[in-house]
Amino acid sequence: MNEQTAEANPMRSESARRKEGFGLTIQVRLVSDLAKSQAYYRDVLGCKVDDWGHAERGGMIVILQQAVSPDDVRPNAVSRKRPDYPTEWEGPDYGWDTFVHVKWDELEPLVEEVRRNGGNIAVEPFSGTHGNLEFKNAYIKDPDGYTLVLGAMRESLR
Repeated sequence: MNEQTAEANPMRSESARRKEGFGLTIQVRLVSDLAKSQAYYRDVLGCKVDDWGHAERGGMIVILQQAVSPDDVRPNAVSRKRPDYPTEWEGPDYGWDTFVHVKWDELEPLVEEVRRNGGNIAVEPFSGTHGNLEFKNAYIKDPDGYTLVLGAMRESLR
């Protein structure tokens, strides 16, 4: 069955429908001050920001929306530790709102760029291991306390 035939066939199997891919995923953030957040994402994080509230840089896209009440702004809390990950890692020590994959050699320069632009580096770059992989992360806070994690991973050089 070719793709066109499958699209026209409403009786496709449930498993065939479940395996269809999702498209581009964009996070939506309720913010306490839309203009302030747009300026931060543009001037500090280097995003292209439009009047709709889309903030985009590379593969990271966030839609900033004005919250009705400051009580509606809710960055993620830290998650519960899990002993059943596939490696010795049990989970993050801080709440994550966005995880942005970056190249290994670009993590520190990106952190320095954000710092020069007045950004809040909540957790300086640090390294660790996941089995035979090593990772490097840094945490950036936006004006509402949302945490953007810049993360790089590579095969362990040990």
